[in-house]
Amino acid sequence: MPKSTFKYTNNEVTVVWKPDTCIHSRICWTQLREVFDPARKPWIAMEAATTEAIIEQVRKCPSGALSYFLNAEGESTEQKDIQAEAASILNIEIKKNGPILITTDCTITHGDGSKETKQGTTALCRCGQSANKPYCDGTHRKVGFETER
Repeated sequence: MPKSTFKYTNNEVTVVWKPDTCIHSRICWTQLREVFDPARKPWIAMEAATTEAIIEQVRKCPSGALSYFLNAEGESTEQKDIQAEAASILNIEIKKNGPILITTDCTITHGDGSKETKQGTTALCRCGQSANKPYCDGTHRKVGFETER
């Protein structure tokens, strides 16, 4: 079954939302509510903030459910850039009682050998209960997953 993808644009930048990847951290709408409002349909109002503010907020998405591309460069350019520019330092953050966050672009190689390039932040499951493995779906909160660090 194909995963859903939605695109919203202000003619300068397009925000891509993949709801199946979202871990519901609420960072998007608690920090830029004028653009990201889950009570509104559609929930993303691209005209409500500057392109720079939208890009800055999308980059904070811990799961990679939100990404963007500049319209002038095109969507295919974005994917080429991700693959062409390997990060010189891989940034990984271990969230207490939560996922492993890779905060740089990365390539995930799945057990079947398929590869997936992820832009921005990627949240990996640590509790083992995610329905979207290897990615975190927020289940750790429901099952009471706790760590010492």
